[in-house]
Amino acid sequence: MRSITGIREQGTGNGSPPPLEAAKLAYENSEFLNSADGRLIRIVAEYMEPLARFRREQIQDTVVFFGSARFRGREEAGHALELLENTGSTQAAPSHEQPAKPLEIAAGQATDLQIKRAVAAVEMARYYEDARRLSGLLTSWAKTIPSRRARFVVTSGGGPGIMEAANRGAYEAGGKTMGLNIVLPFEQRPNPYVTPSLNYFFMRKLWFAYLAKALVVFPGGFGTLDEMFEILTLAQTHKLAKKITVVIYGSEYWKKVFNLEALVDTGSISPKDIELFQFADSPEQAFELLRKGLTENYLAAETATGALSESQSAQLDPELMAELSLEDFLGPEMAKTKK
Repeated sequence: MRSITGIREQGTGNGSPPPLEAAKLAYENSEFLNSADGRLIRIVAEYMEPLARFRREQIQDTVVFFGSARFRGREEAGHALELLENTGSTQAAPSHEQPAKPLEIAAGQATDLQIKRAVAAVEMARYYEDARRLSGLLTSWAKTIPSRRARFVVTSGGGPGIMEAANRGAYEAGGKTMGLNIVLPFEQRPNPYVTPSLNYFFMRKLWFAYLAKALVVFPGGFGTLDEMFEILTLAQTHKLAKKITVVIYGSEYWKKVFNLEALVDTGSISPKDIELFQFADSPEQAFELLRKGLTENYLAAETATGALSESQSAQLDPELMAELSLEDFLGPEMAKTKK
């Protein structure tokens, strides 16, 4: 006979049964927590644990960067660009899929695919450096905003490529930067610039959408398109009770990828839906759009409504604050949804 969480299986009636093993506490029972019956607990944990981290890091809101993870950036040392096998993978793609080297092109040994990849690799390296610079500009400005909590924290998916560039720029500017990383079937790890990184998938989209006051979309693939159109749909349908500034970076790239005018012409979207985002083609232009949107939509409004200053908050009635912990007071600013 054996015991399962303190329940004895039916015995034979012959002699005394052996003593039962002590049942595990439910929250220490990994078999239960990882089972189908424990799914609800895992879902709640994927909401509460990141929320506790945002509170601990005193992050009020974010600016999210999306973009391709498939290329590594061009380092100052001149390392060769290398195409990755899968989105977020640490493994290089096969040699026949790698960008052609100049000598291979000159010798006529490069395939059409390799030549196209070589041209694209140079372009993607430029976007990496642009994302890095834009993130640095944004973070340097955000650090000057008087606030108890960190404002407009650069946040990405936490992986390589454009995500790494965004986190890197914020890190180099001396600011906090978040990575909402995920575990993938192929080898993937957070980039080294995130502080801290989260490893959740189920609630990942919620944290992207509900803390973000602005979105920057760099050239990318399916994942980037998915995240971009999800945010645009929430804005279009007014499901988020906030204004969100959306900057799509690299107009030449994106206008080749999709034709939004065709959607307007066919009536699939309203002409006003085009106003949900703006194109930018330089870090400085993108930064000005972000600063303008964030100031008009949030900073100016906070000033106009008399947001508490440091001196005012120090004079708060102790009885008013008695039921609030410091973590509650410094928690992230979650967007409300509209019914």
